[in-house]
Amino acid sequence: MEKITDKFLRYVSYDTQSDENSESQPSTNKQLVLLRQLVDELHAMGIANAEMDKDGYVMASIDSNVEGKVPAIGFIAHVDTSPDAPGNDIHPQFVNDYDGSDIVLGEGRVLTVAEFPELLNYKGQTIITTDGSTLLGADDKAGVAEIMCAAEYIMTHPEFKHGPVKIAFTPDEEIGRGVVAFDVRKFGADFAYTMDGGMVGELEYENFNAASAKIHIQGRNIHPGYAKNKMINSMLVAMELNAMLPVEQRPEYTEGYEGFIHLISFKGTVEESDIAYIIRDHDAALFERKKEMVQQCVDFINCKYGNVATAEIKNQYRNMREMVEPHFEVVETAIEALKMAGVQPKVQPIRGGTDGANLSFMGLPCPNIFAGGHNFHGRLEFVPVESMEKATQVILNILKIFSKKSE
Repeated sequence: MEKITDKFLRYVSYDTQSDENSESQPSTNKQLVLLRQLVDELHAMGIANAEMDKDGYVMASIDSNVEGKVPAIGFIAHVDTSPDAPGNDIHPQFVNDYDGSDIVLGEGRVLTVAEFPELLNYKGQTIITTDGSTLLGADDKAGVAEIMCAAEYIMTHPEFKHGPVKIAFTPDEEIGRGVVAFDVRKFGADFAYTMDGGMVGELEYENFNAASAKIHIQGRNIHPGYAKNKMINSMLVAMELNAMLPVEQRPEYTEGYEGFIHLISFKGTVEESDIAYIIRDHDAALFERKKEMVQQCVDFINCKYGNVATAEIKNQYRNMREMVEPHFEVVETAIEALKMAGVQPKVQPIRGGTDGANLSFMGLPCPNIFAGGHNFHGRLEFVPVESMEKATQVILNILKIFSKKSE
């Protein structure tokens, strides 16, 4: 079998950044290059039914080799990487037998133990980092490598007992469109797991309710020498609106189950400005209150300045907990699988979202399991090799546990 590091390094060599400004499906053609490569690799393993559909979704299945009825279990990872940092020409670095000291990346960037004390959890292990100039791509090519390693193990070890196995690789997760055209019925899984979490041990079946808010401010530009009682500076109006929102609900002041209203962009001139927010909360009632608060601020601005602001508030995804809890066996099985792998389960809410949230509401209960990486979306990203190996073992353990239920 090929080592997981070989697969991971091959996958991160592909530039697969998605593009939120693109309207195509998938958003970038370069994602298709890796997706086709994965189909070829699955075929080479002997999984002849692997295919990529017109929307860029790769699906494959491995038949059960046990008697009796066993649920079909799916494993899903996304191939795209975040557009938040450079994602091409990646040069991973290996830190072998990590000794607990700061890690120098390059370009003046350092992973310091003072800022990232979780590094000490990996003393004696092998850590893969960036060279400081790009992201690494462990989000979610670590998950891709883990699923591919598990598939290869199954195909090369016919004595390993398992029920039906479903595999999928998706584009565009990073821009919130990862499963917009995903065919759940065609996939054919009863339950699934996204391998898209962070540090080793993480297991998540709760996520934020999410919305976006785009606000346009139409100002009035008058020569500043003659502007008294006439000019409306759209940038100042936008700043006034933002100041009305509660400071304590900004992400830099929240944690755990606390939600936030996060200003993500501000572009403006005197004449017109555009500001954008993302709105998040685990609690559905508090989520609705946050959306109402943004709209009330817009209404106040319009009352004060005369209909200068328009707001577009859109829901993005919902908390999967309500769809997963009725099938809690899928969570309990994952917890057992983690323990079998010698991993302490860290069951916690996602302070974000995954494709599994949307899939859960599409009829496929889908918790999220760790892929092993840290500091996603930036140049300080890293992943311990041993964490990826543990994730592969967790996949196999889940299949083993479900197969025994047919005995």
